[in-house]
Amino acid sequence: MDKDKFFMLEALKEAKKAFDIDEVPVGCVLVHGNRIIARAHNQVEKLTDATAHGEMICLTSGSAHFNDWRLKDTILYTTLEPCIMCSGAIINARVKKVVWAAKDLRVGANGSFIDVFEKKHPIHEVEIESGVLEEISSNLLREFFQKARKSKLNK
Repeated sequence: MDKDKFFMLEALKEAKKAFDIDEVPVGCVLVHGNRIIARAHNQVEKLTDATAHGEMICLTSGSAHFNDWRLKDTILYTTLEPCIMCSGAIINARVKKVVWAAKDLRVGANGSFIDVFEKKHPIHEVEIESGVLEEISSNLLREFFQKARKSKLNK
């Protein structure tokens, strides 16, 4: 199995954890030197915090790992295209590369809604790879929102 699929499967495990606690199923892992140094999933509802996206929590954990806000030579694997907030944090943290699975048509910041990565940044550029295990991630998201809609109808 190729490296990107291997690490995306790990991010999908995190997304499933979010799904199981009724959070939008987004999961992430941060990799350095082919080793996972941080992992996280969405906790917006649990923490009642709009900034508690999996990517943000993962970046914070990665910074703690290095005891540095600069996450040089790291790769962030995330099951959903990063939003504007997370994309800004990714750039500021100096993440080398982002690999994401499914498009986010509502707030995706790598072209689905807006593309913050297209403009050349004066200090740091992020490599992007998209669509890795997209179908698996999309199916999990679809199942989550179908379940959420049914739950609302039954109230």
